Amino acid sequence: MSQATAPNDDFAQLLKLAADGDSKAQQAICEQYEQQVRIVTRVLLGPLLRPHLDSMDIMQSVHHSLLAGIRDARFDISSPDKLVALACTLVRRKVARKWRIHRRQLRNDLPNSNDSLEATLWSLSNHEDGPAKTAEYNDALQQLVSSFTDIEKTMLERRLEGYTTGEVAAELDMNPIAIRVRWTRLRQRLQAAGIIADWV
Repeated sequence: MSQATAPNDDFAQLLKLAADGDSKAQQAICEQYEQQVRIVTRVLLGPLLRPHLDSMDIMQSVHHSLLAGIRDARFDISSPDKLVALACTLVRRKVARKWRIHRRQLRNDLPNSNDSLEATLWSLSNHEDGPAKTAEYNDALQQLVSSFTDIEKTMLERRLEGYTTGEVAAELDMNPIAIRVRWTRLRQRLQAAGIIADWV
C-alpha cells in the first residue's frame, strides 16, 4: 500500500516546492508534460499553420499558465497524468485563441470577402500570383465556400479551432464515424480546389 501511494506523495511534494518558487521543482514539473505538449502542439498546428503560429511561444505560454496556476492553487492536479491532461487542454485553448486572432487578420487578405472561413482557406491554398489568376481563384473559392452545408462549415471552423473529431461530433450531435466520412469527402473537395488539406 505504501509503495502505491509513494509516487503520489512525491508528486505532491514536487508541486508544493514548485508553488513555493523552487526553480528545480518547476523545471521538473515542466519536464513531465513538455514532450506530450510538443506533440499535441505540432498536431494542432500542422505543416500549414506552423508558419502563422509560433510553437515555442505557445509552449512558453503553457509553462507560464501552469506554474502560475500551481502557485495560486487554481488547479486540481493530483497526479502526473492530470498534469499532462491539463497541459494539453491549455495548449488546445491557446492555439485556438491565437488562430482566431490570426484569422481575423486574414480577412483583409481576401478582396471583397467578410467570410473568415473563406479567408482562411485562401491562406491555405495553392493559388497562383497575378491579378488574373488571383481573381479567377477568388471566384472559384467563393463558389466552393457557398457550396458548403452548415454542417460542413461548422466542421471546418471547429477543426481550425483545434477541436477533435469526437468534440465536433458531440457539438453536431452526430456519430464520430459519420464525421470521419465527411472529413474524407471534404478533403477531396479541398484538394481538388487547390487547397492543401493536411490540417483536416
